Formats: sequence, C-alpha cells, structure tokens
Amino acid sequence: MTGKSIEEVAVEISLLVREIVGAGRKDLLLQAIGSSLLEELRIEAARAKLSRLLITKDNRFILVDYNKEVELQPVHKAVYMLFLAHPEGIRFKQLGDYREELTRYYMATAKMMDKEKIMEGVGMLVNPLDNSINEKCSRIKKTFMDLMDEYSANYYIISGHAQKHVAGTSKVWYERLKVITLPRELVINETNII
Repeated sequence: MTGKSIEEVAVEISLLVREIVGAGRKDLLLQAIGSSLLEELRIEAARAKLSRLLITKDNRFILVDYNKEVELQPVHKAVYMLFLAHPEGIRFKQLGDYREELTRYYMATAKMMDKEKIMEGVGMLVNPLDNSINEKCSRIKKTFMDLMDEYSANYYIISGHAQKHVAGTSKVWYERLKVITLPRELVINETNII
C-alpha cells in the first residue's frame, strides 16, 4: 500500500485519465481499464440514475423520478408483480408452483376480465411447454427499453441469472433463475397484493 487514501488514488487516476485522453489515446485507456471493468462501470453509472417504481393502488406502474408511466397489459403486470415478489428468482420450469400467486396478481390487475380467461392465461404461463412466459417477458423488456437506456432497463426487466452452487464434492452446478435486479428499496408498493 502506498499510504495514500482511496480518495487520493481516485484523484490521481482522474488526472492520469485526463492526460491519456488529452494525448488522444483512448485506446490505451480502454486497454488499461479492460472491457469487463468498463461494462461494470457502465452498469454502476446506470444504477446511480435509477428511478423509483411506484405501483399504485389501482395497479398502475409509475417511474416516479422519470415522471413516466410503464404501460403494460394486466397479464404483463401480473407476471411482473410475481417476479418483484420473489427477489431470489424463479425458474421458468417451476412456474407451476406459483400458479395461485400468479392468479391472484392477474385477478387484481384484470378486474374487468372474465375469470375463465384469466385461468386460461395463467395455465399457459405456467405450462413449461408453452412459450407464453417468454413472450410476456419480452414485451415487458421492450416496454422498459422504450422508456430508458439499455443499462438502466436491465435493472427493471425480468432477466436470466445463474446462481452457482457447490456440492459437498468438487461438483459445481448452476441454477438458472429469472429475476428483476431492481433494488427493492426503489419499489413503492401501494397495493396490498404483493
């Protein structure tokens, strides 16, 4: 350790970055930082400008700090609420285990819809042989991508996450989960259903 504080090192790095950029050698800067760290820095920059997500009593989704409504159909809202309620993630193959909860969310968001249609829709969503859940997640992703930049949207969409597990032996396996990575302290829930 040089005896400098982290803050002093950051100031020194800032000066060196300006010098490299001033010399017109951003290529060297990129080489020094590395593309994986650059990606992490982009994500961290996006995180700093994330909006709170308000779910109103009448199930509207509002990005408070962007002053924008996230316009989704009731089925998309139901799927989104399910994944918001499970920050640990859900495997698509196990959606059948969440049938009752998903039905409750769908009934709340689609008050004017026929119960039989809701049950049919939920059946398609939890059927591992049906592509319905992928279609709904794609629609949700597109809606958020239309409202913000890609890096910010990545926090709001339902995306893949591989959780590493190590068995008692040398075996390593990955559990493929779908999650919403938005920090839950940014979610303001006025409903009583989540």
